[in-house]
Amino acid sequence: MFGMSHETFLLLDAVVTVIGLIVLITKFKLHPFIALIIAAAFLGLTSGMPIGTIIKAFQDGFGGVLGFVGIILALGTMLGKMMAESGGADQIAQTLIRAFGKDKVQWAMMFAAFLVGIPLFFEIGFVLLIPLVFIVARRTGVSIIKIGIPLLAGLSAVHGLVPPHPGPLLAIGVFGADIGKTILYGLIVALPTAIIAGPIYGTFISKYIPGHPNQELVDQLAREPEAAELPSFGITLVTVLLPVFLMLLKTFADVVLPEGNFVRSFMDLVGHPISALLLALLLSLYTFGHKQGMGSSKILKLLDASLAPTAAIILIIGAGGGFKQMLVTSGVGDVIGHMAVNAQISPILLAWLVAAVIRVATGSATVATITGAGIVVPVVGMIPGVNRELLVLATGAGSLILSHVNDAGFWLVKQYFNMTVAETFKTWTAMETILSIVALGFILLLSMFV
Repeated sequence: MFGMSHETFLLLDAVVTVIGLIVLITKFKLHPFIALIIAAAFLGLTSGMPIGTIIKAFQDGFGGVLGFVGIILALGTMLGKMMAESGGADQIAQTLIRAFGKDKVQWAMMFAAFLVGIPLFFEIGFVLLIPLVFIVARRTGVSIIKIGIPLLAGLSAVHGLVPPHPGPLLAIGVFGADIGKTILYGLIVALPTAIIAGPIYGTFISKYIPGHPNQELVDQLAREPEAAELPSFGITLVTVLLPVFLMLLKTFADVVLPEGNFVRSFMDLVGHPISALLLALLLSLYTFGHKQGMGSSKILKLLDASLAPTAAIILIIGAGGGFKQMLVTSGVGDVIGHMAVNAQISPILLAWLVAAVIRVATGSATVATITGAGIVVPVVGMIPGVNRELLVLATGAGSLILSHVNDAGFWLVKQYFNMTVAETFKTWTAMETILSIVALGFILLLSMFV
């Protein structure tokens, strides 16, 4: 077509489609859900797919993603809501602060965010913990940037690298990776990455940008809950980390026990992400609910209220799955896969690079993850020995890079920390970029051993 080979045309078609998707989201401010549907339809039509195949491919991709991720998001959001309302996150943060002391309070905030952030969306974890940043800064006199950047790093690292967050879960589904191994590798990579981008960089940059919190927000949010009202540190930790523990236990059972073994089959059931999160949620209804004096009617209202904000996220994820499937069905993914093989590009580096480019252009980590994974997935079948779990982590790391003015998180941090745009670039944007690049380094290092 137009004097080009079919493969060249498909590749150009994909480039035009992705650029169009970016323009629709950034220039015309079209909702990502609508933009992804339009992009998928355009790619299907221009690549020569029959109408019936286009519709079926999109439906299969949409349903295939939401059949798993939609349930996970709902359960995880409910668990996060229970933790927020009970004060469990406050308990974790306050306990770690007491343990670390004033001089190392930035380390306490990073570890608190790292633990609290495992079952929570970044935005939920941020809103949940930002009052503690204000309280600790006021109590200790420590710079709000020195405390806040480690908190942001802890939340962001687990958001991009550790299931059951939607980004890593999406990539796990696309690449066919093992969730238990991904959690294990993700924790191995995320913790040192958060340390470098958080307490270390935060301490450095706070010397130049100490930060001045918005006094109205401080007055509104920095209310300290009474200690007697909080669930204990141990109970909170057990509830929050139960799904991670069960999923890791499933992976361990799969390694050491033969197929068909009763214990292994049982662990496959309770260690499945849906079962693990459901069990943690049921436990939280007691530990964060009834044990804290909440009645059944209040708990029901909290769970109902928790689901409404996730509707847009779920639709975007589903549309992203449909777009991903269009890339695969149209043959674009195979063309890119062959190019990567011929150019001898490391699949891990390719996954990171594709996700990073889309993240910078769209400002959406979710769009970057699902689109990047869809583009890179054909490489898995073409290059023997590719570690699928590390591909998941590389895609997640790429999706974190260079948050700027097209990312809602950029403005969220700017307003809460009362910074100028330039200061936000030097703190938040730089921290996110350090996270992404350092994580890639650790992933490449880990690839030498697994």
